[in-house]
Amino acid sequence: MSQSLDRFAVATRGPLDAVVRVPGSKSITNRVLLIAALADGSSELTGALASDDTRVMRGALASLGVRIREEPDVWRVDGVAGGLSAPAEPLFVGNSGTSARFLTAAAALADGPVVIDGNERMRERPIVDLVDALRSLSVPVEILGENGCPPVRVGGGGLPGGEVVVDASRSSQYVSALLLAAPYAAHDLTIRFRDGIVVSRPYIDLTLQNMCAFGAQAEWIEGRSALRIRSGRPYGARRFAIEPDASAAAYPFCAAAIAGGRVRVENVSRDSIQADFALLGVLERMGCGVRRGDDFAEVTGPAGRLAPVDVDMNDFPDAVLALAVVALFADGETRIRNVANLRIKETDRLAALETELRKLGADASASSDSLTIRPGALRGAEIATYDDHRMAMAFALAGLRVPGVVILDPGCVSKTWPEYFAVLRDW
Repeated sequence: MSQSLDRFAVATRGPLDAVVRVPGSKSITNRVLLIAALADGSSELTGALASDDTRVMRGALASLGVRIREEPDVWRVDGVAGGLSAPAEPLFVGNSGTSARFLTAAAALADGPVVIDGNERMRERPIVDLVDALRSLSVPVEILGENGCPPVRVGGGGLPGGEVVVDASRSSQYVSALLLAAPYAAHDLTIRFRDGIVVSRPYIDLTLQNMCAFGAQAEWIEGRSALRIRSGRPYGARRFAIEPDASAAAYPFCAAAIAGGRVRVENVSRDSIQADFALLGVLERMGCGVRRGDDFAEVTGPAGRLAPVDVDMNDFPDAVLALAVVALFADGETRIRNVANLRIKETDRLAALETELRKLGADASASSDSLTIRPGALRGAEIATYDDHRMAMAFALAGLRVPGVVILDPGCVSKTWPEYFAVLRDW
């Protein structure tokens, strides 16, 4: 990055004409890393994302006895057939939510106690709902932090299986964590949901798809109201291609909506079930042109002003930040609903969005689970990013149209897309 490492001044520009390749999916990379680690044999992963979140997952798995070799076009993971080794030191996962939650459940399979810890923000992100579920399955686990947050100590010794009721109202990652470890339980595992509530359900579908690709038997039952995972159907090693990241693709898609012109994201399958591709339908409602091919998706900016929307984004909350910035340029009030879980992400994203959108001249207001954006006379501003990669990536898009937008701490994008600002300059 040629500009100062502590700030990035975004250059305004006219209509775009860009073809973009986004990095591999962080959600899939961290799921498949754990699956391959637990599998029997050596797996080859292509298209994997190299970023802060996947680095801490790889480091934690290495501490648990898994050998991972990085080569230019493939990561080789030597699985341990479900037999994780307890490390001498705590596993440090930074602010990676997937790593913290997935490893907490997987640690039940270790041959001794495992402590999972993270940075200051991770110690504010709740994990008690997952801990309660593990305890109800007779897994010895203790929260060492405050207010139901990490660090946690898991006793290890095995996952018994049986039936569990999970509070999935705040994060689907608690459910995915149990799913990923469940093929190695002593008995079949059935997962039900407290009050029938599950947020971000498409991410559970993604977990199931990845598990079944490695030979597990896991499925929705009872009209998609519960899940069942068969014991004795462990993961088998294989070669696996990781898709490009739909969450990352949200930013070039939204760049076209804001700046006009056309942006095509290559190498994204029409059949992908990644949740954030639902953003394309929202952009279409706002007046953008959308085209999907077998291996690309393309957004063309609107002929006139963007239309405002009222949209429930519970299934794809990671895309909220990019859409909130698009809403600055809409012809009226946009409301984003049913996204309470944004308050327990890398930062309290609803509060952060409200503050930074107001800096740019919008009238933005956040409730406990929604965000309303009323466009105003836009102006440049220094944007705080709260050590949150998605804040940095989303607000940089405003600078495509508004002079004087400066992103502070742009290096935080290393969490999922280290090259983002270099790529942005080329759009």
